[in-house]
Amino acid sequence: MDKRITMKDIAEKLGVSKVTVSKALKDSPDISSSLKEKIIKTAQEMGYIYNAKGRMLRENLTYSIGVISSEKYYGKDDYFYIDLYKHLSNSLEKLGFTTTFNIISQSDENELSVPNALLEQKVDGVVILGQMSLDYIQKVLSYNYPTVFLDFYCDRFNVDCVITDNFFATYEITNMLIEHGHTKIGFVGNIYATSSIQDRFLGFYKALLENKIDLNKDWIIKDRDDNNNFIDIVLPKNLPTAFVCNCDKTAYLTIEKLKLSGYKVPDDVSVVGFDDSLHAVLSQPKITTVRVNLEEMGRRTAKMMVEKIKQGEKQLW
Repeated sequence: MDKRITMKDIAEKLGVSKVTVSKALKDSPDISSSLKEKIIKTAQEMGYIYNAKGRMLRENLTYSIGVISSEKYYGKDDYFYIDLYKHLSNSLEKLGFTTTFNIISQSDENELSVPNALLEQKVDGVVILGQMSLDYIQKVLSYNYPTVFLDFYCDRFNVDCVITDNFFATYEITNMLIEHGHTKIGFVGNIYATSSIQDRFLGFYKALLENKIDLNKDWIIKDRDDNNNFIDIVLPKNLPTAFVCNCDKTAYLTIEKLKLSGYKVPDDVSVVGFDDSLHAVLSQPKITTVRVNLEEMGRRTAKMMVEKIKQGEKQLW
């Protein structure tokens, strides 16, 4: 089966309206008992999951959640999303659900190829972990699973998301640099790669504006291409006294680049990061960073997902 069953599918099979199917599944007195019984039986046979009188049809549940993520987030030293997935998986397990973790290759993402678990209805919901292409997201949403975006958002879709406060956190860490006397501050990150990086840049920019510090475009440096693949960091000829980096890996790479170019950190240039990841500890010197509560993000995502399934919610796209 290549698409999750909807009320429209049931209506078309029986030759009734979608409204009639909806009323029957909600046990509305407006529908005759015989028609109601026929609709419910057809829904069960077709594998439709719904909530009748507050009770889930348990025989249709798999108690498994599909987690989909792009391979671009999993380099040899990238552990952020692995750690976040572990917290999500642990939280779902406590709620009685297992997970299937699908790392999507770039070619599969380009070709809009989704995991078989979605095609064969072997999951009850989907978590998209990390931003993916709009076309791929749309493809996943077309299967009508309860869906949550984790660590990103997209206003084009009516989907709940769980993210950290990227804007305010970067605003605060930039203000910290300003309080330490820095007025020449750059930003390292591709603001077109993800919504998270863009929000972190906007928080950085707000801090500059409030302190009447000019934004120097030469000090906005890309760390990756638009497809989120890391690239060589090119330092400007005239350096600022501090860099705000969109993540700890970027901060680590920026520090290494500065040291190779003969600069001392933090004596010549200060560098701060975001995420409180392993790179912040491995770096010499260690990186001042923003701590992200991965455990809480995983817990909230799991709770949100299970509530959606129990309520029989259907996303509308």
